[in-house]
Amino acid sequence: MRHARPEDLDRLEDVLVQLRTLPGLIEKTRGVFYFKSRAFLHFHEDPKGLFADLREAGGGNDFDRIDVTAAAGQQALVKLTRARLTA
Repeated sequence: MRHARPEDLDRLEDVLVQLRTLPGLIEKTRGVFYFKSRAFLHFHEDPKGLFADLREAGGGNDFDRIDVTAAAGQQALVKLTRARLTA
C-alpha cells in the first residue's frame, strides 16, 4: 500500500474540500491533515481501492483504516473525522 498520488487525490477532491472546512484540521500537504501538531488523517491507494488512515478515537497512536473508494465510505470518513475532532 502506498501513499495516494495526486491523481488518486483528484478522485477525492470533494471529500478534501469538506475536510478543509473542519475546525482545527490543518492540511500540511495535499491530502495530509494534522490536528494539534499531530498527524491525523492521510490517504493510501492499493489494488483494492482508496483508503484513509484516521487517528483513533482519543488521540492514541494507532490509525483506523477506512475504505473511501465509494461515496458511502467518503461520507462516513467526513462524519467520523468531525466526531473525532470534537471528542
